[in-house]
Amino acid sequence: MKLLMHICCANCCAHPLQSLLLNGIDVRGYWFNPNIHPYTEYTARLGALITLEKIWNIDVAYDDDYALDAFLSSVTGLGGERCAVCYRLRLDRTARAAKRMHLDGFTTSLLASPYQKFAMIQTVGRETAKRHGIAFHATDFRAGWRTAQGLARELGLYRQKYCGCIYSEMERYAMGEKPKKT
Repeated sequence: MKLLMHICCANCCAHPLQSLLLNGIDVRGYWFNPNIHPYTEYTARLGALITLEKIWNIDVAYDDDYALDAFLSSVTGLGGERCAVCYRLRLDRTARAAKRMHLDGFTTSLLASPYQKFAMIQTVGRETAKRHGIAFHATDFRAGWRTAQGLARELGLYRQKYCGCIYSEMERYAMGEKPKKT
């Protein structure tokens, strides 16, 4: 079986890549993440994946389309439902690329993070697979997440502190105590 794996970041893809390869599945990586904000965060995550690609000698296709305006236009005002739109955007592009590459299916490293909406990713993945006529590999990779984080630390890979979009950044940092007015 040959899969195209959407990669959200180097540290989330480490365990899924290892797991799939150990199970005899031929995996090619795919970078497409117009949701990541700010641009410096985007380039830090992209750089970490390029580093991992070199260290592990993995095959990654880069769709380096930083379409932040289009992403923001599609999710503005959606609150918690923005995640489904974001997953759909990235998995749709991945499924189309997998078909163009004549692969058997697609998956995503988003399935590795305990911070992502796992059931929503599975639903969006299955809908996307049906729409494009290609299989979605919906394995639960979350059990290996901590191991992958340790591996990322050992390899010196950039490790982000939030999902990626401006809204998740706000949620991550707005949870802390705000400075007091004097």
